[in-house]
Amino acid sequence: MTKNFDQQYKTLMRGVAEITPADEFKERLGASIENNQPLRVKQGFDPTAPDIHLGHTVGIRKLKQFQDLGHQVVLIVGDYTALVGDPSGRSSARPPLGHEEILENAKTYQDQFFRILDKEKTEVHFNGSWFSKMPLKELISLTSKYTVARMLERDDFEKRYKGGSPIFVHEFLYPLMQAYDSVEIKADIEIGATEQKFNLLVGRSIQPDYGLRGQMILTMPILVGLDGKMKMSKSSGNYVAVDDPPGEMFGKLMSIPDELIVSYAELASDMPLARIAEIREQLQSGSVNPMAPKKELAALITDMYHGAGSGDAARTAFEQVFSHGQDPEDMEEFDMSRYTDQTIWIVQLLTDAGLSKSNGEARRLIAGGGVSLDGERIEDVDTKIKITRPAVLKVGKRRFRRLTTGTKD
Repeated sequence: MTKNFDQQYKTLMRGVAEITPADEFKERLGASIENNQPLRVKQGFDPTAPDIHLGHTVGIRKLKQFQDLGHQVVLIVGDYTALVGDPSGRSSARPPLGHEEILENAKTYQDQFFRILDKEKTEVHFNGSWFSKMPLKELISLTSKYTVARMLERDDFEKRYKGGSPIFVHEFLYPLMQAYDSVEIKADIEIGATEQKFNLLVGRSIQPDYGLRGQMILTMPILVGLDGKMKMSKSSGNYVAVDDPPGEMFGKLMSIPDELIVSYAELASDMPLARIAEIREQLQSGSVNPMAPKKELAALITDMYHGAGSGDAARTAFEQVFSHGQDPEDMEEFDMSRYTDQTIWIVQLLTDAGLSKSNGEARRLIAGGGVSLDGERIEDVDTKIKITRPAVLKVGKRRFRRLTTGTKD
């Protein structure tokens, strides 16, 4: 464990929105260092989608900082809380997910977690391992530890109650279930986004009822999405997925508004704080073209998830396409000879070629005018493609496939 308190504190405070209680955090961090007793640092994730994006990594990267300093990181995969659905920031109840879908999503979540965290040093728990075995009397005991009045104090419930929108009883279970996760793993501190503060404080409130010291709360800012307006989310389409290909990741990051450069550098990258401060000053004074630090940042983040050198390669390809109007030289090829007469429905082709994740997404891309073949926009979702010579299929500004005929011609 790193023994220098000032070093630990400075590192752990990077990008933090709030630490509660602040004095207690300093006291317990100091005691942890002095006694060589790592803090147990928890964060939970509900696998409601098959992949994680940079917004999720804000908290994971904070966990990594704790881990590198010698503390014990505990990940909770919320296979049972996901059945309820987190009401934080919601104006209506979340639609239910099936448990099989949740477990399938959880597999990819874990793969992506360990692109950042050290797997050997990380505890992972599925909260279904205790909730699936919880007797009704224990559930009743859990629900007795918080009042309806306090639940209705949270902003989202209060707004829905005053606005006449329904609040379902099962939604009250969510913060209590998240809190009980902290009881089970004996959390010293829990990390979450600012919108999660209520849930995190419920954990601090009930832990003493189970003979534990209340956890401390560390909240992180919400990463704004590529549109510069809403929080990053897959449903809004304004996200950068951890498993996006290097070229697509770089290109997406180049699309962020200039005013988000510093925020992304601080929350989503390993850029040194001194360099971030320099970029902030340059942008404020107008002494630098924002394109330069944006390329630097995009290359850095791409390297983080795809290995050293991938960012520079993606930058070169990006400049080739956007600065010189050329197709990328190293675009992935897709052999059309697998189809009879090399003819295929455009929707199926986009999916088979990996340019869309489903036929439904392919239809939306075409309807939005984002699909072209050799520069000609495809507007009809019923179009059938017949390839007799190599051609370039393009989706949006950053995704390409060179369609080949399987011959040398």
